[in-house]
Amino acid sequence: MSLKKILELDARLSAHMRVAERPGLLRSVAIVLAHSGDSWFWWAGLGLLWIWGDAFWRPWGREVLLSIIALAVVVLAIKFTIRRRRPQGEWGGMYRKTDPHSFPSGHAARVVLLAVLAIGLGPGWLALMLCIWAPLVALARVAMGVHYLSDILAGFGLGAVAGIIALQIIAR
Repeated sequence: MSLKKILELDARLSAHMRVAERPGLLRSVAIVLAHSGDSWFWWAGLGLLWIWGDAFWRPWGREVLLSIIALAVVVLAIKFTIRRRRPQGEWGGMYRKTDPHSFPSGHAARVVLLAVLAIGLGPGWLALMLCIWAPLVALARVAMGVHYLSDILAGFGLGAVAGIIALQIIAR
């Protein structure tokens, strides 16, 4: 199968998943999930945890925050190398203006990184929550029309690899 055919299939599958233009509960839930993986939200929360956390949460917040920042650099380098345009749409104007490129999904990479780090660093309840939440965030990004399905799949792979590498570095 040629790259052109794969990209056409990707666009068709992504369009079938899209709910951005359909009012209702599914769209509202997708909006909340899509935003819940925003970097500023996680940077702020982890920064506060790093500053005010207890003996467990302070180093946890620091390691996760530094891992997210390192991953963001890698994601942006790939995005500005590949330069795949986001799907056409109205929703997500902030994303479309500040980051017009969709491949790979930074949100998908970030949420998988968070899940992998929670699995490796604990606690178990957080790992379970993040493992359920991560794919929902990624799918919501497709549903809201700011990513193609292949963008989130690539982001998942990148986030998993980054999480494994981060755990190896943290273990040292």
